[in-house]
Amino acid sequence: MVSPAFWRDRPVLVTGATGLLGGWIVNALLELRADTVCLVRDWVPQSELVRKNMLERAKVARGDVRDQAALERVLNEFEIDTVLHLAAQTIVGTANRNPVSTFETNVAGTWALLEACRRCPTVKQIVIASSDKAYGDQPKLPYTEDMPLAGSHIYDASKSCADLVAQSFAHVYGVPVAITRCGNFYGGGDLNWNRIVPGTIRSALRGERPVIRSDGTFIRDYIYAEDAVGAYLFLAEHLARNRELGGQAFNFSNETQVTVRALVDRILAMMRSKLEPEVRNEASHEIRHQYLSAEKARKVLGWKPQFTLDSGLERTIAWYREFLGGHG
Repeated sequence: MVSPAFWRDRPVLVTGATGLLGGWIVNALLELRADTVCLVRDWVPQSELVRKNMLERAKVARGDVRDQAALERVLNEFEIDTVLHLAAQTIVGTANRNPVSTFETNVAGTWALLEACRRCPTVKQIVIASSDKAYGDQPKLPYTEDMPLAGSHIYDASKSCADLVAQSFAHVYGVPVAITRCGNFYGGGDLNWNRIVPGTIRSALRGERPVIRSDGTFIRDYIYAEDAVGAYLFLAEHLARNRELGGQAFNFSNETQVTVRALVDRILAMMRSKLEPEVRNEASHEIRHQYLSAEKARKVLGWKPQFTLDSGLERTIAWYREFLGGHG
């Protein structure tokens, strides 16, 4: 699906490169021989970016996504053509504890980046990471791209705002930006252990009961990291060929609804574990039921996921078996 010829030698800036998806995307860009520049704020030695020595093969710019002047310097000095903006505070619990830092990173960071891109003549296309959470709690499911953005919880509202900021830069200034709205990411390299997939796998490997913060009935859809990488790169390619996609959003999902409890049980079964999860029923300020329609991505972009939930989980479990074998 992704065109190697498009990415070869292309100057690409990736923000949020030390995160789950960022590590996967940088790895893919390096394999495609793109001229990859990573914006890095924090040093995370356990991240895939560091563990696989990707930083030795990419260019690294140290800075904060909220620093517009620094972003302008990076875009201009590295003559960036394509921007993949992934930097965000993504943890719901952290957002509830620290709303200001979440809004500063997710919203102010987005407008700082877009303004820097607007002022840089080399930038040809930008892909911004929004989220299915940007829709808020909708009465009709699945979510489609024409629904209003109505996030009411802190993290959800931050993604709604960032999404709208991106749309406004496209419509007012013609900034060539497209928006992804994905389901919950999972895959190797996710070191946020309070997320359900890595947390459950680590608990099972340690022989400890996995923890479910909610009552287990919350429904989500999930997208494997390698499928998400393909979605981002594919969207950037289409945006380069068709500027009319500027300002548009696309849902990416395997369109499979699953409860948190069912997901945990599936992981435990795949790991041949007889552990019973500890259901704490502590979650608050979260949407109970959400999933996406990816029909627009199929029709307009010709995109489809390559991995089922089970095949993605198999690869994810294998990654953590290897990683935690030496880390406990």
